[in-house]
Amino acid sequence: LYRTEFAFMVRESFPSEEEQVALYRPILTAFTPRPVVMRTLDIGGDKNLPYFAIAESNPFLGWRGMRFTLDHPDIFLTQVRAMLRANIGLDTLRILFPMITTVEELDEALRLLARAEQELREEGYAVTHPPVGVMIEVPAAVQMADQLASLVDFFSIGTNDLTQYTFAADRTNARVADLADALHPAVLRQIDMVIRAAHTHGKWCGLCGELAGQPEAIPVLLGLGLDEFSMAPAHIPAAKQMISQLTIPVSRRLAQKALTLPDGDAVRAAVRQVVHQ
Repeated sequence: LYRTEFAFMVRESFPSEEEQVALYRPILTAFTPRPVVMRTLDIGGDKNLPYFAIAESNPFLGWRGMRFTLDHPDIFLTQVRAMLRANIGLDTLRILFPMITTVEELDEALRLLARAEQELREEGYAVTHPPVGVMIEVPAAVQMADQLASLVDFFSIGTNDLTQYTFAADRTNARVADLADALHPAVLRQIDMVIRAAHTHGKWCGLCGELAGQPEAIPVLLGLGLDEFSMAPAHIPAAKQMISQLTIPVSRRLAQKALTLPDGDAVRAAVRQVVHQ
């Protein structure tokens, strides 16, 4: 997963299409033939650009993710054009839209992507249509996951934001951050809904929040049917060790039990009982 906003944040202005092609092509080439999921610009909340200030009283409930880029289609079109050009001859690109809240937002993003593809073909570029996914990180998207799944190729659950929105607790506010427990059944039930919606439509579902790298969460997520874990490289050895101790039937039973428990601490206790018995 390549979070493109970090390349934007270290600059003094929005990068041009050519500059972005030069950024993306080496990344795609380095991982070929393996896929690279490139997330479109995801700013706002706690991620801001030094050359485009966004001043809001509540930034996490404000102008962020696709809300920003759909209001600036020129920025979005420049970025996806660069991604498509960088992918020519490789076909390893996957495009991920962040902070999708409604079906209407997704429709508009897909329309703009199709426009970029058509423009590039008319200009003589041999671009191909990449698999497209959306991040599920707000409860509204969870509730509409069945309809969203019919329009895309995959889901990526962003549990950092999904958790803070579920508990109405700013994860950067020390006074309330403890409320935002990603292993709480209130979050796990939503993850279950999203995975089920994806699989019903024959689509795969990943998870790219910090929860994916927590060993105590892995058995539950496996049991819920999660297809892909995206985590920091440092967490991979512990994740592999945890997975090697598990079987799918045990994980499924644990996951179903976790959905019925009262809180995250009870889920952790249930995991410890299974893993270390």
